[in-house]
Amino acid sequence: MTTAQTLSITPGVYNIDTTHSHVGFSVRHMMVSKVRGVFKEFSGAITVAENIEDSTVQASIVASSVDTGNSQRDGHLQSADFFDAASHQTLEFRSTKVTADGGDWKVTGDLTVNGVTRPVVLDVTFGGAGSDGQGGQKAGFEAKTEINRKDFNVNFNAPMEGGGVVVGDKIAISLDIEADLAK
Repeated sequence: MTTAQTLSITPGVYNIDTTHSHVGFSVRHMMVSKVRGVFKEFSGAITVAENIEDSTVQASIVASSVDTGNSQRDGHLQSADFFDAASHQTLEFRSTKVTADGGDWKVTGDLTVNGVTRPVVLDVTFGGAGSDGQGGQKAGFEAKTEINRKDFNVNFNAPMEGGGVVVGDKIAISLDIEADLAK
């Protein structure tokens, strides 16, 4: 059993500080490069328990806040071809299991994208915790996972002349999270 004190974090509810956090992804494009993007609107909380394995994580991401630096592409990603943001306004994550691995965690949970829910495992690195200098507590986490977009019924693609497809199936997800201990 790993305790919160072993990881130097005060147990409690940590709300994601969206100003100091990043929710990003990358996908192969035209089989030669990667397109990267972020979601600009999201929220969530990490409930750190005395026993880390009793901790929970929940997050919600606004699908229409996708930003790849290209407004035409962003509009296409919001369409029914990809996120169908008009019908499925948010992407949701709810943890089902947290396992400590030294200073790192494996966070298993249910990810809902495009109305489809599938289990995923996030590889989480605890970045540390401490005072924010104003009487509050902060904690930092990095998380990564990879999903297959087709598992979430995101099937759009266009074949390329000479073979291959425009959009890869594997999506790399990366999170840099700073969170505030609720008072």
